[in-house]
Amino acid sequence: MQDKYLARGVSASKSDVHEAIKNLDKGLYEFAFCKVLPDIVAGDPEYVNIMHADTAGTKTSLAYLYWKETGDLDVWKGIVQDALVMNLDDMACVGCVQDIIISSTIGRNAQLIPKEVLKALIDGGQEFIERMNEFGIKLHHSGGETADVGDIVRTIDVGFTTFARLSKEDLIVNEIKDGDLIVGLASFGQSSYENEYNGGMGSNGLTSARHDVLDHHYAKKYPESFSPQTDLGFIYNGSKKLTDKITIDGKSIDIGKLILSPTRTYLPVIKKILDQLKGEIHGMIHCTGGAQTKVSKFIDKKHIIKDNLFPIPPLFEMIRKESNTDYKEMYQVFNMGHRLEVYIPEHRAQDVIDISKEFNIDAKVIGRVESASENRISITGPEGKLEYV
Repeated sequence: MQDKYLARGVSASKSDVHEAIKNLDKGLYEFAFCKVLPDIVAGDPEYVNIMHADTAGTKTSLAYLYWKETGDLDVWKGIVQDALVMNLDDMACVGCVQDIIISSTIGRNAQLIPKEVLKALIDGGQEFIERMNEFGIKLHHSGGETADVGDIVRTIDVGFTTFARLSKEDLIVNEIKDGDLIVGLASFGQSSYENEYNGGMGSNGLTSARHDVLDHHYAKKYPESFSPQTDLGFIYNGSKKLTDKITIDGKSIDIGKLILSPTRTYLPVIKKILDQLKGEIHGMIHCTGGAQTKVSKFIDKKHIIKDNLFPIPPLFEMIRKESNTDYKEMYQVFNMGHRLEVYIPEHRAQDVIDISKEFNIDAKVIGRVESASENRISITGPEGKLEYV
């Protein structure tokens, strides 16, 4: 599968990026999930600054396909949520869930992306802000940049930059300890603040999901949806149409809509966890790039054992079968059922589970932490134990 990724011009591990930035300053705290800076804005030694930037990635290309096939503009609202959540939930993992300034950057090919799509994107951002406001989470939109850059963007790119000041007493720096339990919060299902079933995809692994699942006829129909430098043998190799149906929990869902499920935000849940368990959380990991191995960047001489994972949701099983990818790589690319991990003492694990379930998000203890001579991750999957060093 790695050969497929490279042939498609992407990298699951982002090794080139990590090599390029390895000498950059890591901020005040090496194991903080986001880079934490001194309070440059006000110079208060009791505060820190957090700034984050991310995009919806190649998910925009899938949204483009689905919109062209169905005329459904609402998928673009999901793309805005994807870009926002990839920023906001990372920031939440350092304890930042309040008074966050957001700024959008949209680059479009105006010959292919009309004003109706831009309106759907803008409306989607405002709807997300209003929804979070219902939970006491204040997001402040400062505007942004929308540019017509058809010479360098094939369809559209959607990103956000986010910024906040945070009191040091509210800051969470990962200090994952021996004996901690790992509570996983499901990425799939329908939370109390979502309008429909969420397949759990998030915004990672979309290049694989798109090309390994969808039928090759999309390559001829929408050549603008992929790089012309890519060998056609790696483009849309699957058997599914976007509007093919899959039945989950008795409901029929378009495969395109299932993959395009907006990245679930855990902000309302995290806010309540922080309100009730402040000072007892040893770590929070947003399982994005690196998926179930993401935690390896935030531990020192620990063995992370994940031996009680959620059953693999239908979306990820479909991707695995269509792509013929082994489970070891699947767990490195896709969240496979939970996208947030809370590392916490045993006596508080049930509290996290109960809070999550208040929002109709399934949660359970999915593993534990032990000491080790070097960092290791053990994952028990359908075919037995998988080891990552």
